[in-house]
Amino acid sequence: MLRIRNLEAGYGKLKVLKNISMHVDPGEIVTIIGANGAGKTTLLSVIAGLLKAGKGEITFKGQDLRSLPASRIPRLGCVMVPEGRQVFSPMTVEENLLLGGHVVRSQGSRVLQGLLDYQYDLFPILKERRGQLAGTLSGGEQQMLAIARALMSRPSLVMMDEPSTGLAPLIIKGIFAVIVRLRQEGKTVLLIEQNAKAALGIADRGYVLETGKVIIQGPSQDLLQNRDVQRAYLGREKIEA
Repeated sequence: MLRIRNLEAGYGKLKVLKNISMHVDPGEIVTIIGANGAGKTTLLSVIAGLLKAGKGEITFKGQDLRSLPASRIPRLGCVMVPEGRQVFSPMTVEENLLLGGHVVRSQGSRVLQGLLDYQYDLFPILKERRGQLAGTLSGGEQQMLAIARALMSRPSLVMMDEPSTGLAPLIIKGIFAVIVRLRQEGKTVLLIEQNAKAALGIADRGYVLETGKVIIQGPSQDLLQNRDVQRAYLGREKIEA
């Protein structure tokens, strides 16, 4: 579904991503773990078209993403849940969701209502809060809204950037349960997560990023057993998926 080859990117003269190659197959949860500053968010930004690559290839379902503006990429079925939620605070929960569904609006009100109903089934608290301003929600509720807003476009690939940041353990478990459900329903997830143990606990495969390079990759269970990964990323993790 997603293939990246020899990707390089950065900010001005600062090269952040260095010869990155990876792939995501349909129906997988693939996680990317690494320390702060490893280039994880930069990688998602390049895939989403928010940052231009210097070199390399990015293809989604066989289509070259580098040639497309960021506004076109969600229409192909590739969406991003950004770090820090970034909900539209002055708008209500439902207005945020309807904004997320703008790419399917042409398919009619029945499709849009069906998508709203799906989000409210996935996150019942959002149905209770649908008339509430998004900026007044708790951090966990805002994270749910950010995910639901992305799902309103009926994506086949959902990229999530640090969905557990700043959330209580119980809320984190709920978010990760939703990610597993998305895979069960046929969606593909590319997950960036500081909580390495939780991410590897639900993912099929993982990549370890260090200073802009992929240093280790493989099935999640192998990474969980890898001593270098344990020493660097799993020693202080407290949350299990």
